[in-house]
Amino acid sequence: MALRFSLAKTVYGTRRRALRALLLLALVALAAGLGGRGVGERLAPGGWTPAGAESTRADALLADRFHAGQPQLLLLATAKGSLDAPEAERAGRELTARLTADPHIAWVRGYWPRHPAELRARDGHSAVVAVRFTGDERAVRAASKAVTDRETGPGGGALRIAVAGESALYSEMERLSTRGAMIAELIVAPLVLLVLLWVFGSLVAALLPVAVGAFAVLTTTALLRALSELMTVSMFVLNIATALGFGLAVDYCLLIVSRFTEELAGGAGPVAAAGRAMRTAGRAVAFSAVTVAAALGALTVFPLPLTRSLALGGAVVALCSAAGAFLVLPPLLVLLGRQVNRFDAFRRWRGRGGRPVAEGRWYRLALWVTRRPVLVALGTLLLLGLLAAPGAQARFGMYDDRILPASSPVARASQRLRAGFPGGEDNAAGVVLPDVHVLPPEADHSPLALRSAPEEPAVHAYAARLSRLPGVRQVTTATGVYRDGRRTEPAGPWAASFTGPAGTWLSVRPAGDSPLSPEGRRLTERLRAEPAPGTALVGGPGARLTDTEDALTGPMPLAVLLTVAATLVLLFAYTRSVLVPVKAVLLNALSLAATFGIIVAVFQQGRLEVLIGPLRGPATTDVVIPAVMFCTAFGLSMDYEVFLLSRILEEHRRGTPTRLAVATGLQRTGRLFTSAALVFAVVMASLAACDLVMLQLIGFGLAVAVLLDCTLVRALLVPAVMSLVGKANWWPAARRRAARRPSAPVREPDGQLAGRGE
Repeated sequence: MALRFSLAKTVYGTRRRALRALLLLALVALAAGLGGRGVGERLAPGGWTPAGAESTRADALLADRFHAGQPQLLLLATAKGSLDAPEAERAGRELTARLTADPHIAWVRGYWPRHPAELRARDGHSAVVAVRFTGDERAVRAASKAVTDRETGPGGGALRIAVAGESALYSEMERLSTRGAMIAELIVAPLVLLVLLWVFGSLVAALLPVAVGAFAVLTTTALLRALSELMTVSMFVLNIATALGFGLAVDYCLLIVSRFTEELAGGAGPVAAAGRAMRTAGRAVAFSAVTVAAALGALTVFPLPLTRSLALGGAVVALCSAAGAFLVLPPLLVLLGRQVNRFDAFRRWRGRGGRPVAEGRWYRLALWVTRRPVLVALGTLLLLGLLAAPGAQARFGMYDDRILPASSPVARASQRLRAGFPGGEDNAAGVVLPDVHVLPPEADHSPLALRSAPEEPAVHAYAARLSRLPGVRQVTTATGVYRDGRRTEPAGPWAASFTGPAGTWLSVRPAGDSPLSPEGRRLTERLRAEPAPGTALVGGPGARLTDTEDALTGPMPLAVLLTVAATLVLLFAYTRSVLVPVKAVLLNALSLAATFGIIVAVFQQGRLEVLIGPLRGPATTDVVIPAVMFCTAFGLSMDYEVFLLSRILEEHRRGTPTRLAVATGLQRTGRLFTSAALVFAVVMASLAACDLVMLQLIGFGLAVAVLLDCTLVRALLVPAVMSLVGKANWWPAARRRAARRPSAPVREPDGQLAGRGE
């Protein structure tokens, strides 16, 4: 600590040194801002499925060797009159020719020129052209955007083009998230500034988190840009990291600035006050940042590009926020000095400052709780249990285009596809048999040859068995069309596209309309369990859900173990206590369970439809949410735990009994962490402006998590539990401090005597 204080004095020990440090940091922020330019174009829209998953390999084989599988872009072409009109026919053939000639497109399957009935709408005015691109996610994103811009532009042609499909969904999500971020900056920023004015008590102090938050966001953006050169970084990381960075910057500034003003009020000069604030509050900030980074870093055990980029992005923003608090804030405080309290616009309403700790509301609340700890603990645990109960009814799936707002053109096109076409949306599963050749590579692929192929009986029997499985509507392959275990249609000219030198594949159309649901997972498990005539790879939406869920549930115990272990070690190093870290982990788990229950009740069961409107999309909870929410919210909860413990530890080490140390610590930090939680909740609520259910859910969930944590957990459960545990809270460190404590009793505010060891 002394070395750190000496280093700090060397950097900002005078106003001139502080000014130099700020100028250097401004140059660093400017360089980071320039280095982070264009980061949005480098982020990937997907990353939901492991690269080596069975569904990924099956989809790649279908696309590369059969020119089949799931298209990435669907062009919905609508004519003013009939599709058979000469103008519409000519425009459709020209559209198909342009797409076929595009070097970035792997294959095109459309209504023109062969006019398949399943690609023509029932009303006869619309048709579909399906497109699959070449390259990785970034290449697909760029090529899809180019095709969309070219074909959907304004014009008076015979066909009006709308787009749907996976690639269009990701582009629309990017557009909505960017627009939502702009709206959030206009709406949320004034609200945050008002809260900061109320919390800090002056306009000058309220602007300090803005400076630190800007530094954290700029440096994080630059680091994300650098990471995008080395790995796949999800586009969701940018929204979450910026909101998280600003929220953590507010937390850290609250703690340090509050301690700085306390030291000023005690008569210290600006340099000494800043040094003492960094020795005390700065230590808490350092432990908090490392704990948040460790909790988020546990996401790296999940083999998904999405979760790994969230892990690195979240850990980076936590450390950058702490770096901003350590580097930007102290020079600013030294330069401002006592001017940090100027322009207090809310002094009249906030009341006079400097009153005794024993007269504070938080102090009285803590004493009230510690006088009846069993009743408070049981009541709070019961309430948290009731809030967590809906989580047991969670149905895991993955979100599709139905999470888009109804005003979205992609949502409207997708709805027309589901409702207006005979086959509805193409949600078929693809089963690839790479070792099974209905015909030798050099054989004739005519229907007659297909019927006489040597392996035709095995494929025929396999397709019939698959068509009998629950949840299967129809199976189509090189040997015909199958329903309910029978071949209902013989192989036609189209059959050649299901077999070739690369093997044979089957299209399995599900009975339901949402394969990204528990039903889709069960169907995939049945398909994979059915004996096949050779190696079988199952792909499609339901298979992607299954592989993603397996990739998350498998490493989940390891992620929990790593998070808990890192938290226990860090808190033990901070408190030198065994029970305090264990208590913190258990209470955080209760808070997270309650948060997850609220998320399920709101976003899956629609309990708040009166306030937020009807649910969009299937009634499921995205399978990625538990992992993301657990690690992120766990780290944030530990942030407030460290804030509270920092002051409780200070009081206890001065010889104050546990009960009074808890009351004093809560009084010193209660307003800080509740204000920090309020600011963070407002910042997280800004994600709701993105009009995307995924970001709305994450923002809402994190806001609920911090509000529950700072009210039910920190204000009620922590005082109650620490009061019940008593002296055992401080084992084994209490043994070493016992000999140094004075033996005189401490008088509580109500006049009663309290022993030192309680």
